[in-house]
Amino acid sequence: MKKLVLVSAVASALAIPALAQAAEESAHTVSANVGVFSNYIFRGVTQTSEELALQGGIDYSHASGLYLGTWGSNISWLNDAGSYGYTASSLELDLYGGYKGTFAKDFAFDVGAIYYYYPGEQARGFVSPNTTEIYGALSWKWLSAKLSYSLSEYFANMDSEGTYYFDVSANIPVADTGLTVLAHAGYLNVAGTPGGVSNDDLYGYTDWKLGVSYALPKNVTVGAYYTDTNAEEIPYTFGGINWADKQMAVYLQRTF
Repeated sequence: MKKLVLVSAVASALAIPALAQAAEESAHTVSANVGVFSNYIFRGVTQTSEELALQGGIDYSHASGLYLGTWGSNISWLNDAGSYGYTASSLELDLYGGYKGTFAKDFAFDVGAIYYYYPGEQARGFVSPNTTEIYGALSWKWLSAKLSYSLSEYFANMDSEGTYYFDVSANIPVADTGLTVLAHAGYLNVAGTPGGVSNDDLYGYTDWKLGVSYALPKNVTVGAYYTDTNAEEIPYTFGGINWADKQMAVYLQRTF
């Protein structure tokens, strides 16, 4: 009996560091995602000329609220437009980090920065599409509002530092069905008046989106959404396609 008690005591003592280590490790979370989309639409504008996109990312978060991540997708708009000086560019790579937390029941905040990077070969004398934004967001349950502000020229628009995008989104779960309804509206104000012409008059717009997603086993999600904008047709039309016109996307995505 004494031996049994001694063995139990030793086992408990040995388990304490292991439990402490497990608790410490649980403060760090790494996740990944990959998905196939029939169309990559960013702020109401197609980035792939309404063609297929393969997307994926990796995220790290700490229990303190700090997070870092990277995400990528194939794109075609730099080549399709033919006016950005690119001879080869088919990738968007986003690098981001920030801090998020809660401050009241069901209320949360998120502040951070993101860098949109487009590797490729670009001739001299053209405005780089690489863009840096800072952002801040507030959310309540399934409702959120976010403001993004550009610290650099906004996606190759000349003298457009200070561009901002404000959007409101709702992701409403439908009871315990696995269905989620998405509603979104955004407003883009493009700063700058190069050559005396307002960037906002040319490129600014309001966009909206409606969609639905369904959660499948093994962290798989399927979904579809419809989006449209009131953007001017000419600045966003290339190769006979209005990139900011009404369009739809369906997707299959998995998280790990």
